[in-house]
Amino acid sequence: MTWLAITAVVLLTLALSAFPGAVLVGWLLRRVEPEGYGPGILRGGTWIGILERLAIIGAVFGGYPEAIAVVLAVKGLGRYPELRSWQAEHRAKATERFIIGTLASYIWSGALGLIGVAVIAAIS
Repeated sequence: MTWLAITAVVLLTLALSAFPGAVLVGWLLRRVEPEGYGPGILRGGTWIGILERLAIIGAVFGGYPEAIAVVLAVKGLGRYPELRSWQAEHRAKATERFIIGTLASYIWSGALGLIGVAVIAAIS
């Protein structure tokens, strides 16, 4: 029965990290930049954020927290050309949005991962 509870905790943590995390990060970005941002800035950010949060949860549960650095590096390297190509006035907004969204996403998923690990330790 314990494996069933552990599986439930992992799945619940993944779900809470991915989807409410997208709402939370979106809400935060709207608070920081209420007037919005230009079209096309950091396209696909919601889906990238969901996937990065799932990867972070996987790294925490898998016992490989150093994999979080790999996720961050891949995301940064993947976004660098796009961030670099913007004109100066748009680049600052896009870079700020990237940093705030990334940090909020990592804090949310990292906290949920630690809570999930603590719950698993308590039920094991």
